[in-house]
Amino acid sequence: MKDFLVFGNHDENTLIQMKSCASNEHAKSAVLCADGHVGYNMPIGGVVAYRDHISPAGVGFDIACGNKAVRLNLSFSDIENDVERIMDEVWNTISFGVGLRNKETVDHELFDDSAWKDIAYLNQASVRDKARNQLGTVGSGNHYVDLFRDENGQVWVGVHFGSRGFGHGIATHFLELAGAPSDGGMMAAPVLLSMQTQEGQDYWRSMLLAGRYAYAGRDWVCQRVAKLLGAEIVDEVHNHHNFAWQETHDGENLFVVRKGATPAFPGQRGFVGGSMGEPSVILEGVESERSEAALYSTVHGAGRMLSRTQAAGKLKRVDGQRRRVGGSITQEMMNDWVRSAGVTLRGAGCDESPHCYKRLDEVLDFHAETVKIQHTLTPFGVAMAGENEFDPYKD
Repeated sequence: MKDFLVFGNHDENTLIQMKSCASNEHAKSAVLCADGHVGYNMPIGGVVAYRDHISPAGVGFDIACGNKAVRLNLSFSDIENDVERIMDEVWNTISFGVGLRNKETVDHELFDDSAWKDIAYLNQASVRDKARNQLGTVGSGNHYVDLFRDENGQVWVGVHFGSRGFGHGIATHFLELAGAPSDGGMMAAPVLLSMQTQEGQDYWRSMLLAGRYAYAGRDWVCQRVAKLLGAEIVDEVHNHHNFAWQETHDGENLFVVRKGATPAFPGQRGFVGGSMGEPSVILEGVESERSEAALYSTVHGAGRMLSRTQAAGKLKRVDGQRRRVGGSITQEMMNDWVRSAGVTLRGAGCDESPHCYKRLDEVLDFHAETVKIQHTLTPFGVAMAGENEFDPYKD
C-alpha cells in the first residue's frame, strides 16, 4: 500500500477509498484535500497521478464540473435596493432543475468537433440533441448561480455546474467498457483505462469535449446574468475540478485525475465556493515543497459534513410527490442562517443548508502553505434548484 498526502481530518471510509486509489499499481502518487468526503470509488477531494492510465470513476459522472466567477463593472451600492427583483430575473431566466432544456437556443463551435463523428458513442443523434438542449442549464444538487460582493464592494457572479447529462452519459458508457462491476457500489476500487487502447483514447477525447461543453455552459450563464444586470465582465476565473490533465511531475509525464479538487499551480487562480450563507474565495497557487507534494492541487469547496440523507432525510413518496423525510436540518434552520447572512435565496433545499458543510476558512487553513487568498466574495443572492429535486448528473 502506497502512502499518500493528507490535508485535514477525514472519516474512515474517505481514507479507505483514498488508500484503494493510491494502492493501484499504475498510481505514482496521490493526495487527499481538506474538503474530502466519500465519493463514487474515489473520494471527493482526491487527486491521483497515474502512469499511462486514466480513471473514468475518478473523473466522475459529472465530467468537468467546475466553477466560474466573473467580476462586473458594477458596485454593490448600485443594486443593493434591487436584489429581490434581480434574483427573480435570474431564477426565471436560467434553467434550474433536472433534465431541463435551456429556455434559449445556444449554439457553440464545440458541436463542430470531429469527436462527434469519430467516436461511436458520441455519433448518436440522441446524445448530440441532449447536449445541445442542455447547454447552459445549471441542474440541481449543489449547483448554483450566486451574486457576490468583494472586499472592495465590486459585484461578482459565480456559478458551479458541469457537463450535465452529456458528461453523465460519457462516464456511464466508458465505465461499462472498462468493466466496472454493475454492483460494485461506492466503495469499489476504481477501474482504469489504458491510454494505449482505443477505449482509453476515445474516453480521453470524449472527456476533453465534455470539458469544452462545461466551459461553454458556464461562460453562457455568466454572460447571461451580466446582461440581466446591464453590466460588462471585466475579470474572470474559471476552472474544472472533476477532470484529468496531462502534467509533468518529477520529470515524468502523468495523467492527473482530480475529483473535487482545484488545480493550483503557482500563479494559477481558482474560484472556490463556500456554502450558500458564507463567503467564497478567489485564490492563487504558490510555490512550496508542500505544493509540489500536493500535485499543485487544492480544495474545490468547503466539503460536506452531513450527507443529503442525514441533513434532509430520505426521499419518499408523500401524497404522490417525492419528499425528504426524517432529516436533522429543517427549512426554518436553513432560512434563519441565510437570512442572518443577508442572502436573498431562490430555490434550494435543506440538503444544501450551510449546516451541511464544513467552514471554508477552516478547510483552507490546512492548505495555507500552497495557496493565498486574492479576494473574499460575500454572497448576497443565491439561486439553486428547488427543494426535493434529485439530480443524477451532479458531481
